[in-house]
Amino acid sequence: MPQDPTAPVFRLPESLPTPSELADAWGEVVANAIRLAGASTERAMDPHVPKPFDPAAPARAFGAFAAHLFTHPQELLRAQQKAVADWMSLWSAAAARAGGAAPDPVAVPERGDRRFSDPAWSEEPLFDYLKQAYLLTARRAMELVKGAEGLDEATRTKAEFFTQQYLNALSPANFAFTNPEAIRRAIDTGSVSLLSGLANLLADAAEDGGLVRRRAEREFELGVDLAATPGSVVYRNALMELIQYAPATEQVYRRPILYVPPLVNKYYLLDLQPKSSLIRWLVEQGHTVFVISWVNPGAELADKDIADYIREGPVEALEAIEQATGEREVDLFGFCMGGTLVGIALAWLAAKGQGDRVASATAIGSLFDFSELGTWSTFTEPEQLRAMERHLLHKGFMAAQDLQALFSAVRANDLIWSSVVNHYLLDKEAPPSDILYWFADGAHIPRAFLLSWAKDVLRDNKLARGGELEVGGVRIDLGKVRTPVTAISLKDDHVSAWAATYDSARLFGGPVRFLLGGSGHNAGVINPPSANRHGYWMNDAMPATAEQWLEGAEKREGSWWPEWQAWLSAGNTAERVKARVPGDGKLPAIEPAPGRCVRNRG
Repeated sequence: MPQDPTAPVFRLPESLPTPSELADAWGEVVANAIRLAGASTERAMDPHVPKPFDPAAPARAFGAFAAHLFTHPQELLRAQQKAVADWMSLWSAAAARAGGAAPDPVAVPERGDRRFSDPAWSEEPLFDYLKQAYLLTARRAMELVKGAEGLDEATRTKAEFFTQQYLNALSPANFAFTNPEAIRRAIDTGSVSLLSGLANLLADAAEDGGLVRRRAEREFELGVDLAATPGSVVYRNALMELIQYAPATEQVYRRPILYVPPLVNKYYLLDLQPKSSLIRWLVEQGHTVFVISWVNPGAELADKDIADYIREGPVEALEAIEQATGEREVDLFGFCMGGTLVGIALAWLAAKGQGDRVASATAIGSLFDFSELGTWSTFTEPEQLRAMERHLLHKGFMAAQDLQALFSAVRANDLIWSSVVNHYLLDKEAPPSDILYWFADGAHIPRAFLLSWAKDVLRDNKLARGGELEVGGVRIDLGKVRTPVTAISLKDDHVSAWAATYDSARLFGGPVRFLLGGSGHNAGVINPPSANRHGYWMNDAMPATAEQWLEGAEKREGSWWPEWQAWLSAGNTAERVKARVPGDGKLPAIEPAPGRCVRNRG
């Protein structure tokens, strides 16, 4: 129903909070302030803990950019001239609106920007002016950095990243006195919402890591709501548990499937709620599915490196699967960093003369060539790596909270500032989200692994240069991998840009197929056929560039899952055998899925 344009944006509340409600709100503030004081005192007991990231990085990036502007004053002059024209247009529009006209807005939020969705941002002249002033300022600031002529790309990337972080933080939606929804909520609750929001802020500040904690209407329970596909842990070592899922069909394809997840997040992105679980769907198609569930390591595993994760991860898993099913050949797939580990494992097995252990491999949203890191290159500059190394030498691992902060910063409006507004300004619980619950349930990464990954794989890009990366004395050369590889990417991926994943896939020496799904890094993977969303692109050719591939690709509707399943099952003609029940082979069932590793939050 359309809103009455004559109705006031803010109304006085029908009732005020009772003294007991105010006392409860203040009591929560005081209690959380005491918790924060205690936590701060405890942290001060060890003041020499090195930070995981270099706090001087923003100042260094802005200093380099300022030096560039000093030698290129014409760029700053052009930006100022554009800003003056913007403000003149905005003032003229504001004056016209004050006179009763309805001018077109000078600046509008980008598609998908939900910060200004409250009607008051458009209907109330003051808030409309604040919104447009902010959007114009942000637009010109980013244009100044992106359009700087002669600026080296490393400086540009860092300046862009930190400029965007500051602009995100300065949005008028993030402040109580410039957010109309926060003002309305404060009036309606007699200021209790702001008191409760302050209590939430103090509680989060007291937690290790100090991240904005997402407060949902209800929590999920592993094994009940999420990671609930029936199965059993059938193998365990120092770095992982191996889960075998119970069959859902009387017969199954002879070749089992093994999933290798990334280390930074737990495996159950692919086993969220039953209606969206890729693992459950694969089981229902007649596959015997195994999954690696990585441990959540502490300092005791600090010396575990890439070689350990390859040998004690997919390689030991292949041996365990052979014991459980009698099958030597396995279809292997991984997501994000897990897909990169799959590529390293393929090259490791090929060098060992065991390439035939893997019949096919699939990498979803995975990079093998890290020459174009984009925003992520901000964190591989020498000063950042030295800061990370000092932190890891002290602690032994990178904590999940620090990794989550890094990934959140790349999508700050969605993963940080929206929660700031909801929990600190509005004191509102968020609707339950399985994917955000999973995102917050991260895992640590050991020192030796992360240092080698950051330096050898990310910074020096040795994986893309055949034979330069050495893993446990084995030279890793993707060009010597003859296993058929399918690369699946996501068109709006903010972590692994799809064009870069296409270039990466061309490094393999065997037959390669490429499929491009719709949506982003996580949401594009969780795409059950029943939802009939996103669509995907197919092209059997592998031309020289991603752009050429897309020009010749056919857009198809719905989910990419059935297309991939057709490859795995050879068009549903692959040989089938009697369904395998976990524990019936040479490996006994140790405990029900999802096991212990996934429940450990460290």
